[in-house]
Amino acid sequence: MVCLGNICRSPIAEGLMIEELNKYNIYFQVDSAGTGGWHVGSAPDKRSIKVANENGLDISKQKCRTIESADYEEFDYLFAMDTSIYQTLQERSPNPEYLGKIKLICDINETYDGSNKENMDVPDPYTGDLNDFRIVYRMLDNLCEKWARKLVSIGK
Repeated sequence: MVCLGNICRSPIAEGLMIEELNKYNIYFQVDSAGTGGWHVGSAPDKRSIKVANENGLDISKQKCRTIESADYEEFDYLFAMDTSIYQTLQERSPNPEYLGKIKLICDINETYDGSNKENMDVPDPYTGDLNDFRIVYRMLDNLCEKWARKLVSIGK
């Protein structure tokens, strides 16, 4: 799960994806990172922690980090929270063979013909208020549930 600073969206997505996969009793290594290093070593944003706690999810022990070249090899998927992060991940890929691992998390909402490109970004709530974090949480909860089902159905 990758966003800009690894303090708002991606920590929530990490916690939610772990929770969703646990429902299926299937193990995937799930982690989160940011493309920028402003918050390395810090806990997620207090508002992310609060909204997660309101929904019974504890993300307070996560530590922010930046995406590394090794992540491209280690993980089967790199889920970008928005199109800008998606592009950054593509540009930073250490090997063209890893480009297929990079997914826009909202791609799961596409229509069958792939034509639905509306609302393809999870908005960054950083400059917003607590309600913006709640909106992002609900959005990510839905997306992670859909991705978990898809991962379970394809077995990877």
